[in-house]
Amino acid sequence: VHDDEDAAVNRIALGLCTFTLAVALGAVLLLPFSIISNEVLLSFPQNYYIQWLNGSLVHGLWNLVFLFSNLSLVFLMPFAYFFTESEGFAGSKKGIMARVYETSVVLLLLTSRAWCHWPDPAVSADLWEYYLPYLYSCISLFGVLLLLLCTPFGLSIMFTVTGKLLVKPRLLEDLDEQLSCTRLEEAAVSRRI
Repeated sequence: VHDDEDAAVNRIALGLCTFTLAVALGAVLLLPFSIISNEVLLSFPQNYYIQWLNGSLVHGLWNLVFLFSNLSLVFLMPFAYFFTESEGFAGSKKGIMARVYETSVVLLLLTSRAWCHWPDPAVSADLWEYYLPYLYSCISLFGVLLLLLCTPFGLSIMFTVTGKLLVKPRLLEDLDEQLSCTRLEEAAVSRRI
């Protein structure tokens, strides 16, 4: 029963992480989509069937991606992490809901601690207008810098490990040399016998 519960918790966390990955892919693909839709609209300005690719659609998609990326960054990813680490409160019934309660309480305590140490209460009103976009931009910048720094090292390690594990093709070997080595080994074995 405990393994089934862990499997369900891992599936839920995987679902949250998959949603976050889908939002990230949407954020990455939204710029090429907006460029391509603008070019299509400029190429066919009178076509009725592609008029839905207008600026309001792209602006609405940008707003949705920004909202869901902030939601994923601030709530879903911490929830997924704390959910996989939770066991339920001591003395309570075991199960998925006990883990959900513990995770919710931990997130609530973490949020309240961060909110109590906020520098100025008047600044709290500007949270949605200034600080969350700034936080999102800073974390995105950190992620891009980390990606630029770690990708070459990761690729070199990946190719090194792959080169050690894979069998190299023997396309340029001399078969006559192998045949003569085999004959010499056979002669040496026959002399020993």
